[in-house]
Amino acid sequence: MKKQTVLVLTSILAVMVFSISGFVYEQSQVRKKAQLASTKTTEFERMHSPVYGPADAKVTIVEFFDPACESCRAFYPAVKQLVNVNGGKVKLVLRYAPFHEGSEEVAKILEASRLQDKYWSTLETVLDMQPQWASHDNPQVDLIWGYLKALDLDIDQVRKDMSNPTIAAIVDQDKVDLRALQVTQTPTFFVNGKPLPKFGFEQLKTLVEQEVKIAYKK
Repeated sequence: MKKQTVLVLTSILAVMVFSISGFVYEQSQVRKKAQLASTKTTEFERMHSPVYGPADAKVTIVEFFDPACESCRAFYPAVKQLVNVNGGKVKLVLRYAPFHEGSEEVAKILEASRLQDKYWSTLETVLDMQPQWASHDNPQVDLIWGYLKALDLDIDQVRKDMSNPTIAAIVDQDKVDLRALQVTQTPTFFVNGKPLPKFGFEQLKTLVEQEVKIAYKK
């Protein structure tokens, strides 16, 4: 056999071994995460968690998100639409995973805006303007205050409320829960306590549809 042929076959074999190893590792991580999630009952949703959609929906999407995360920004409208098209059967619960610099401060701004019933409009403004304030090399959280002027929001009160220990406790609890669930990246989704078999919106949509069928099979 020619040397060149041997080299080609060796390269192909190495790629196959690498691909299979990657698949096996990915599947083991999925099983590990699913087993861990199955042992948790309270870490997914807390009384303080913001909820989009009907509270009595039988299917719950829990999303650990970071306000400075580009993927979270990209997923947000699609996940919201996923709730809307399911006719009251699905709700979204948001949890904080403030991995980026400045994100914890933004989470507190969001919670303070919730005291004025402006949580979702504030969140959407923060995400819309994310490219301007959330540079990972140079985050400029102070820019957010200028964007919030367009909302019917008492900015001075938000500044006061975000220092409330109750709001700090909310963010701290979410950080405790994300560590308990071994969430290391955002967005991370669980549907009725089940992790995605593979990351992606289609995978999320499929899991939601499966859980809707199970929960509303009558």
